[in-house]
Amino acid sequence: MHPFSRTLGAFMVLMVLAWIVLPVGASADTDVQNQISVYTGDNAVGYLQPLANALGAALNSSFGYSAYIPKTSFHLGLEVPVMGLFFEDDDAIFAATAESGFIPASGESSFDVPTVVGDGSAVVVDGTGGAQFAFPGGFDLNSFGIAVPQLRISSLAGTEGIIRWIALKTGDNDLGKVDMFGIGGRHSISQYFGDEPALDLAVGVMYQDLDLGENDFGNPFVDTSALAIQVQGSKRLPIGFATFEPYGAMGWEKLDVDVEYADTNGEPVVVTMEGENSFRFTLGAGLNFAAGQVWADYSFADTNSFSFGLALGNLGR
Repeated sequence: MHPFSRTLGAFMVLMVLAWIVLPVGASADTDVQNQISVYTGDNAVGYLQPLANALGAALNSSFGYSAYIPKTSFHLGLEVPVMGLFFEDDDAIFAATAESGFIPASGESSFDVPTVVGDGSAVVVDGTGGAQFAFPGGFDLNSFGIAVPQLRISSLAGTEGIIRWIALKTGDNDLGKVDMFGIGGRHSISQYFGDEPALDLAVGVMYQDLDLGENDFGNPFVDTSALAIQVQGSKRLPIGFATFEPYGAMGWEKLDVDVEYADTNGEPVVVTMEGENSFRFTLGAGLNFAAGQVWADYSFADTNSFSFGLALGNLGR
């Protein structure tokens, strides 16, 4: 078998395994839509904010794990980055207010209730006239992650391109439809400092669009766009059979999320949110072999996250 065929086969197996073992979602997107149908406005934002933060932290990870970019020649890499995080206790609850038309008997104006990642039990509040309102429970999540295949192509004048893409339907008992496309690039800064710079430096930008699920109106339940700009540095250190490469990055990022669902009356509700991450600082390390790389890193931001992955191909490392 041709070496490239073996590489492609191994990549596809790893991609499938990553999607199977990684907790990409808590439950069916229809279940989330059923839970949030009683919410509008600020309550909907508070309930879903941990999901927006998780998507932003994950999507804006792992598009650069080495600042070394060759000046010229053709290099191709097939990669599976796995990006995720662990939710904090504060992510599990938010302060909700009574929805329109409901007057709490206690006279309280807000209640600590579960977010989408919080406890699965609803919080039932008594109202005037014997009425009750049930603030929906969450899905008891302690982690979130996504695995997305990406293609890395270099190099022209020390510049490389990155493409992320996946489109699939996971079934009614999972996320439903998943449609993602991302495109970006990185450029070597250190190439201007001589043939053997003390530190490899690169700057990169990445844009991504991710749609999750489908609502009652035939539109995506979650429509997400992410933009990240990073400056990255790394140093290759030979260790005999491979090259050890510690790296770091500083970056600015933005995430916009539109969530559309039907309320209890079947009317459309559109909620617009932003991820809370604006800046991140990343530390990580990789091992570079003749046929590819492995890497792992941790990012510090408003929502901390981690990533790791495997790259296969003629990457010229």
